[in-house]
Amino acid sequence: MLNLFKEPLDILALPRLFPSPFQAEPHPLCVLAARELQDHLGQQAQWAEELQQGKMFGVLVVQDPSGRVGYLAAFSGNLAGMNHHERFVPPVFDLLNPNGFFKVEEQTITDLNHRIAVIEQGEEYLRAQKDYRTCLEWVEEQLVESKANLKLRKQQRDAMRQNNQDAGLAEALVRESQHDKAEHKRLERQLQAVLEEKQTAFNRIENQLAQLKAQRKTLSAGLQMKIFDRFRMLNAMGEAEGLPAIFAPTAQGVPPAGAGECAGPKLLQYAFLHQLRPICMAEFWWGSSPKTEVRHHGHFYPACKGKCEPILGHMLKGLDVDYHDPDHLRHLGKPLDVVFEDDWLVVVNKPEGMLSVPGKGDGDSVLSRMAALYSHATGPLLVHRLDMATSGLLLVAKTKVVHQALQAQFKNRTVKKRYIALLDGDVAGDSGIIDLPLCPDVLDRPRQMVDYRHGKPAITRWEVIARHAGQTRVAFYPLTGRTHQLRVHAAHVMGLHCAIVGDALYGTKADRLYLHAERIGFVHSVTGEEISVAVAAPF
Repeated sequence: MLNLFKEPLDILALPRLFPSPFQAEPHPLCVLAARELQDHLGQQAQWAEELQQGKMFGVLVVQDPSGRVGYLAAFSGNLAGMNHHERFVPPVFDLLNPNGFFKVEEQTITDLNHRIAVIEQGEEYLRAQKDYRTCLEWVEEQLVESKANLKLRKQQRDAMRQNNQDAGLAEALVRESQHDKAEHKRLERQLQAVLEEKQTAFNRIENQLAQLKAQRKTLSAGLQMKIFDRFRMLNAMGEAEGLPAIFAPTAQGVPPAGAGECAGPKLLQYAFLHQLRPICMAEFWWGSSPKTEVRHHGHFYPACKGKCEPILGHMLKGLDVDYHDPDHLRHLGKPLDVVFEDDWLVVVNKPEGMLSVPGKGDGDSVLSRMAALYSHATGPLLVHRLDMATSGLLLVAKTKVVHQALQAQFKNRTVKKRYIALLDGDVAGDSGIIDLPLCPDVLDRPRQMVDYRHGKPAITRWEVIARHAGQTRVAFYPLTGRTHQLRVHAAHVMGLHCAIVGDALYGTKADRLYLHAERIGFVHSVTGEEISVAVAAPF
């Protein structure tokens, strides 16, 4: 299972610390291992169709007890309907083992699904359902007609009372009113009896279905937790822990579907079982991008947050891990560029790599700088935000009233914003509108995904400024302000399909993210003046 490198390695070049699997940039040894694995994938014609649909693969560079350095390979989920393939590590727990409890209990659930489908598609159920719904509509029509007649006859009696004050007539009209109401009540009881007969026949089958579905739900939930507990994840200290215990302290509380089947946990599990020392690890996408996420063929991606972060947090115990984060403190001591200021507001030019608001552990940010500079300000200060990796113009309010007024302009989409971006590729077309609704990828935050059902509207107007050497310079005009909107709209296959240069989340990491908030225009909430501030992109 240990794949030896085709090229000789310099053992002295091995990293001293295990690089964090949550960093997008892979170690050069992982790049070399991935290239060899990708060459192998390219030769597997029998997998071509499945690989074209897209799959995540992983490599783990390891050292065996004799000192040899090689790499392990893994795929997420299964491949070609199988868990076991030459050159790849096995699963932590084999769901596809025909003699395992999963297949046996899965068959029980499959049989229940078949029984449910037979009933739902059966003539008796469909007839009872149709009879009940037809009867319900007929009953409602009869009652509507009866109520209309009651109303009409009441109007007629009211007219007769106005035109004739005879006491005998008044008594007769009262009796007639009482008779009409009694007749309506009798009709309601008769119709309800007819409807109940149809409903009883329908409910008998519905209750049978409900019992079967409840049984299926109980069996499925029990099987899922039984499976999760069979994933006994090892760590470098030799400790084993089941997935339910690993996820219990997390916000989600229970493991998500597919937990433990990603490439990263498979690789570490095999290494610990076979006394192989993990050196560095990386995962890459192979094939077409999915419709919701942004994945590029051959690109490396950090381990996902929702499924893998809790698992790897356990499995990496005992390893010396380099959790070095991007240095967001490198602007300490450097003054913030203020490009516009009056008594009520400020516009600053945020450098790339600085947080808009403090992150975990506070730290340097535009907000903390502004709070220190304007200690007597009464407003929340920042009117909007930029990603840490994005440079450009940020609007700051000095009073609560000005802050509210400016935020109202953002909400009403009257603030005019222009961003400049350098895209990795030749964009098709010269201008257009991108309309792709976005929502957070709950299993891989902070990434966003396209979701037409749950996503919020996200609309961007764009135009090409220049093309050069396989890159496209683009101006973005966001009409909404969703998280990562421009980054996803640039990279997604249904957007421009060209990631912003340096986008470690949706493209390929570089010296910076080549995205800059170049211009902002708004109406001054105190003076009523139209303000437009611009700072050219530094790239």
